[in-house]
Amino acid sequence: MKLYLDTANVEEIRELSWLIDGVTTNPSLVAREKRPFHDVLREICAIVRGPVSAEAVALDREGMVREARELAKVAANVVVKIPLTVAGLQAVQVLSREEVRTNVTLVFSANQALLAAKCGATYVSPFVGRIDDAGGDGMALVEEILNVYGQYDFGTEVIVASVRHPGHVLQAALLGAHIATVPYGVLKKLFGHPLTDAGIAQFLKDWQRVPQS
Repeated sequence: MKLYLDTANVEEIRELSWLIDGVTTNPSLVAREKRPFHDVLREICAIVRGPVSAEAVALDREGMVREARELAKVAANVVVKIPLTVAGLQAVQVLSREEVRTNVTLVFSANQALLAAKCGATYVSPFVGRIDDAGGDGMALVEEILNVYGQYDFGTEVIVASVRHPGHVLQAALLGAHIATVPYGVLKKLFGHPLTDAGIAQFLKDWQRVPQS
């Protein structure tokens, strides 16, 4: 499973660039950086070799297509995030024919994911944390989407998004999701375990009893 970093913070991306396979951003994450959007996007694309998702903010088909074309010019690894609406999927159809890669976002049902794949989406992003927050089961949706895609010859990949904790990452991997996009804080937690820390402490303590000469 590929791991993307869900952030627009360049320092976080630099720190973990040796590990991550891509980056996802959204307008909320970009707004925190208080810098022009295209400047941030160019810098991220220069650091990360893999896909970098940047979101179109227009709501009509023509506006989304126009924004997507401009975003795709920023760097070869840009993927354009498009919301799952009727206009959004119409835009995805157009962009797919132009070989502009798309990440259909705000996916909350397998039917939506099916439509996105039929329209040529490169990726779909089910928002598992938001579903959990509303009392649902976000990872059950991921399983449904993967099962649907497995029945057909869709090239669309599933990005598990809105990840809240390390358990989401593990469940995504167990289900065979293609990608999980993970916030910086959650990704850092994947490295740690109390038994690892205890083991290192014990090894160092024992090492002190080894004659040094």
